[in-house]
Amino acid sequence: MQHTKIEWALNPDGTPGYTWNPITGCLNGCEYCYARKLANTRLKERYLANHNVAPSQCGTINPSANEINDPFYPRFWPERLGQIPLFGKSLGIFACDMSDLFGIGVPRQWTARVLNHIGECQRHRFYLLTKQPQNLIKFSPFPENCWVGITVTHWEFLPEALYNLSHIEASVRFISFEPLLEFIPIDGLNLVKHKINWVIIGAQTKPTVYPKIEWVKEIVGACDKAGVPVFLKDNLKPLLRNSEGWTPAWAISARSCDSTEYLRQEMPK
Repeated sequence: MQHTKIEWALNPDGTPGYTWNPITGCLNGCEYCYARKLANTRLKERYLANHNVAPSQCGTINPSANEINDPFYPRFWPERLGQIPLFGKSLGIFACDMSDLFGIGVPRQWTARVLNHIGECQRHRFYLLTKQPQNLIKFSPFPENCWVGITVTHWEFLPEALYNLSHIEASVRFISFEPLLEFIPIDGLNLVKHKINWVIIGAQTKPTVYPKIEWVKEIVGACDKAGVPVFLKDNLKPLLRNSEGWTPAWAISARSCDSTEYLRQEMPK
């Protein structure tokens, strides 16, 4: 496990949380993926040393040479299951930020094994985030300590995300609009109808691509209408401040006092 700078992956006491990667690698193929860049640079040697790779996507049992030699091809690290402390402080843990626990090519038994272990670590909170929402129902109901989310970057992905979240059992269901790559019309009543408990909004990074402020405001307005807490990532700060340094009121946390402004970063109750 490692400390993380991901702002929303918090410990229950509000302090910075952790990332944990018993599975690495992903076949979703997102162009903006930071994890693939790391796997092909700083982490390449370490990943290639692990020969516990997923079955081939080419129709054969054994992975091909190209798959084995791809550091971002899905790999399982069972020894990392033992990294979660059973005692001590309750932690917030983002599981598989270097993969997709429910992703393409990840064997179902790997995912089930990780979820079973999560269920045994009830003192901790686990954040699960996927771009393959259709696979969530296979593992529902989720352990009570799981917050389950779906990444939505374009409007066409929203209906499937809402549908699948409303059909699973999880303590918290959330949508991450990060990176927010286009205008996504959304109604607060839809968030309520589909049992959404939390929304995250962020920009694309490395390279940085900011959404338009109107896109962010549309989603925040829907969340306010539905009473859903919204978490604005720090990478939105340059977008939300004008030339005089002012942040719009709808993007400021209720914690603000005097002349100090806090970016709105709400968590589910």
